[in-house]
Amino acid sequence: MKKILLFNLCLLFVASSWAQELSIIPQPVLVQSQPGSFILKNNFTVGVSSNDEVTARVVNYITKKLSVSTGFAFSTGKIEKNSIFRFHLSRLKNSELGTEGYQLNVYPDSVSITANQPAGLFYAVQTFLQLLPKEIESKDPVKNFSWSAPCVRITDYPRFAWRGLMLDVSRHFFTKDQVKQFIDEMVRYKYNRFHWHLTDDEGWRIEIKSLPKLTQVGAWRVPRVGRWAEFSPPTPDEPRNYGGFYTQEEIKEVVQYAKDNFVEVLPEIDMPGHSLAFIASYPEICGTPGTYQVNSGERLIDWTLPGHPAVVNNTIDPSNEKAYELIDKVMGEVANLFPFEYIHMGGDECSKNFWEKNESIAKLMKKEKLQDMNEVQSYFVKRMEKIIESKKKKMIGWDEILEGGLKGNAAVMSWRGSKGGIEAAKLGHQVVMSPNDFAYLDLRQGDALTEPPIYSSVRLNQSYRFEPVPEGVDPKLILGGQGNLWSERLTTWRSVQYMVYPRALSIAETLWSPKESKNWDSFVRKTENHFKRLDVSETKYSTALYDCVFEPQKDDHGKLQIELSTEISGLDIFYTFDETNPDQFYPKYVAPLSVPKDAVTLKVVTYRNRKQIGKQINMPIDELKKRAGIK
Repeated sequence: MKKILLFNLCLLFVASSWAQELSIIPQPVLVQSQPGSFILKNNFTVGVSSNDEVTARVVNYITKKLSVSTGFAFSTGKIEKNSIFRFHLSRLKNSELGTEGYQLNVYPDSVSITANQPAGLFYAVQTFLQLLPKEIESKDPVKNFSWSAPCVRITDYPRFAWRGLMLDVSRHFFTKDQVKQFIDEMVRYKYNRFHWHLTDDEGWRIEIKSLPKLTQVGAWRVPRVGRWAEFSPPTPDEPRNYGGFYTQEEIKEVVQYAKDNFVEVLPEIDMPGHSLAFIASYPEICGTPGTYQVNSGERLIDWTLPGHPAVVNNTIDPSNEKAYELIDKVMGEVANLFPFEYIHMGGDECSKNFWEKNESIAKLMKKEKLQDMNEVQSYFVKRMEKIIESKKKKMIGWDEILEGGLKGNAAVMSWRGSKGGIEAAKLGHQVVMSPNDFAYLDLRQGDALTEPPIYSSVRLNQSYRFEPVPEGVDPKLILGGQGNLWSERLTTWRSVQYMVYPRALSIAETLWSPKESKNWDSFVRKTENHFKRLDVSETKYSTALYDCVFEPQKDDHGKLQIELSTEISGLDIFYTFDETNPDQFYPKYVAPLSVPKDAVTLKVVTYRNRKQIGKQINMPIDELKKRAGIK
């Protein structure tokens, strides 16, 4: 009896250790490791309990994925004794699993997946693929390789229904195939909402057949290379050949592709601000006479002044009835292209300095008894909601649509922290949380000295602290959350990937996994394993979590004192002040540093287990003084 008890305890220890070693992102609700391994072999069989078209897509997805990297052949049919993969759509619905949950059982001789709906089968497949070796991400067959997965029992379902990523294609245009790749990458981590930011000051990217100038004029600008918002203004004779747009057929293709991957597409048509591409195409919708052109990255807004006044009027005139006629045409065609229930109207960062000089708006204010410019914008928002609802859609907008009052059924996407989301929920509106202090993927993720220039940062550990349900808010009104990727500084697809990963992994875990299961140290270990998978798939990512973090401050005598740290534990920091490049044989950081009298640069590097892991950063002392507020 004692030997049996000891054996069972050993099995339990092995199972718990195995569970800790699994690198599944996002973390499932329940993982129970079992002894043994499943080994995938050539000529495997797939059995399916249902022959409906949607389930067939899931089966096609996994067989294609497996055959690409393994080179194995397969056959499909009804579930039989020799079926290696078994896909079950449950007849007796499991209320715990809902529409996206699943049960995954990996046995030594087979893999069984059960779900209420095909979406659950699809997410179970994503989990199973993460159980296989990283080589499963290879674009070419890997020969003479053992494709093993640990035996496990997993029960899993999402915390939130809205799990989104936003891609801005206006500032820099990305092709249809790149957008599909974005969808491919997001579904690996169980995202199900693709927010497509299609219009802005820098480009109109969607074909509207009734308004052809939107793409003839609004989709193109003068090319510029350098630092965003500091470019020279275009001259009249410069060719406007940078940009592009999606035809309606391409839009339909992407929407169908997303649907095949269980992703809803949320289109955004940004207005009344951020509308310069619209205005350049149809100047009559702007309340300021003049000649307009699509912005090429030159300064447009003065962010240093109160109210953030625009240098050039990039707003639609809310008093202009002609503008609403054109908007109605736009929304009509958008509604026909996108089956998702919501259309995003933007509503953010609307500079009102030109409105203040507009006599027509002054007359509108008197007629409608509007007290200030916020109420003028609210008037526009209400008109927008009527137009969108007339197309049998619901409206969602950035949290500025609350300013001046928000009534009706509009949902709010909270980006300026969580404040707008809290206010909207208290008013009874549904909310999607995407706060810039946690979920903005275009913000730098390492030290400003090593990252593209931008106004702020969100490190990986900060994004992992994202919590979509603020205290005191009815959780039923929080639809979920999303990460947002603005593309002002992202000129290539590699730069897009670099900013998305690994922070999209942390947001995915927040939106899918139970709140109580989140664990930073565990997430870091899993992320490092996913770095290896991203390497195989040739996906670029940031390794800023390994870099040194600088915390300069004044000491009691007003002198500079420097604290150094790292985002993750287990790293050593080595440094020099003497202009030489440090390695593990240089001084190791153990306490705050004082700067030698004539030192000009602090050079730092991080190591783990006697191997360099972070970038060497050469930090000017003057920059540290500036950050510490020392003149």
